[in-house]
Amino acid sequence: MISKGCEQCAKGGKMVLFVYGYCDQRDCFYCPLGENRKNVTDVYANERLVESDEDVLIEANRMDALGTSITGGEPQEALGRTCHYLELLKDEFGEDHHTHLYTGIPGGRENMRRLSEAGLDEIRFHPPYEQWGDLHGTEWEEILHIARDEGLTPAFEIPGIRAEEEFLEFLDEGAAEFCNINEFEMSDGNYRRMQEQGFELKEDHMSAVDGSREDILEEMGDHEKVYFCTSVFKDAAQHRRRLKRMARNVRREFDDVTDDGTLVYGKTYTNPDRLESLGVPEEFYTVKTDHVEVAWWLLEEMIEEGDLEDGEIVEQYPTYDGQVVERTPLA
Repeated sequence: MISKGCEQCAKGGKMVLFVYGYCDQRDCFYCPLGENRKNVTDVYANERLVESDEDVLIEANRMDALGTSITGGEPQEALGRTCHYLELLKDEFGEDHHTHLYTGIPGGRENMRRLSEAGLDEIRFHPPYEQWGDLHGTEWEEILHIARDEGLTPAFEIPGIRAEEEFLEFLDEGAAEFCNINEFEMSDGNYRRMQEQGFELKEDHMSAVDGSREDILEEMGDHEKVYFCTSVFKDAAQHRRRLKRMARNVRREFDDVTDDGTLVYGKTYTNPDRLESLGVPEEFYTVKTDHVEVAWWLLEEMIEEGDLEDGEIVEQYPTYDGQVVERTPLA
């Protein structure tokens, strides 16, 4: 049984709220943050740079967010900001808007109290890799009980570097509610450091690291409170389903939504009057500053019949930045 936070992630229903890019505790060789997020004070709601509270709420509504995951950097290093957004989301969407937070520091009772009062539901601790196996009797064991005392659901969320039985002990003792293990991955932000540590990509895979997965699953995978999240699932399920939720909300009458959650439409530089003279209904095109976006199948038909000279089919993400995936010229 996975946690409520993970259940919502699996549906693509969690907005990702990046609240702070600094992490003063350590420079983990496997930190996946790219240059645009590392050591910055900017806030991002999914791909949107946040300039106001309204931006956060707009982004949550764009994807019909069921909840929010709060990440960084280190969210506890910007506790006031983190609590502000928790309160904002709970006030807007109610108590059913589930929130969880990733953190690499214990934080202490005062932080747990403030986070709980602000509306945090779940807190997922990531102890330093160097301390794995020696966490009992430390502040990491203590904070699990403190977090629970303050009304939070305490858990571990760790990268799948290696199997570690101590995490199972915390689960069996009732200190932690669950343990999520993310398949070890390389990213643009950590690729060079990972190679320096001797890690390599799995054959025929874009991000998963070779090795470790089998050992982890053998030693930890059978525990009922351990969930192993594969890189394929993150991409094929979580990310794609989040895109589909967005696409359904932002699509125009003439946009096609693909199985990957992208939007497809036609683009032409013809004069809008030409489309009107051809009898194209207004709901099937939109006039932009220097071009017209139109139903791709209508554009293709008009070019094939010689009514228009050229254009292209555009496929792009439904995200705020609208990243283009592919352009296919028509002539």
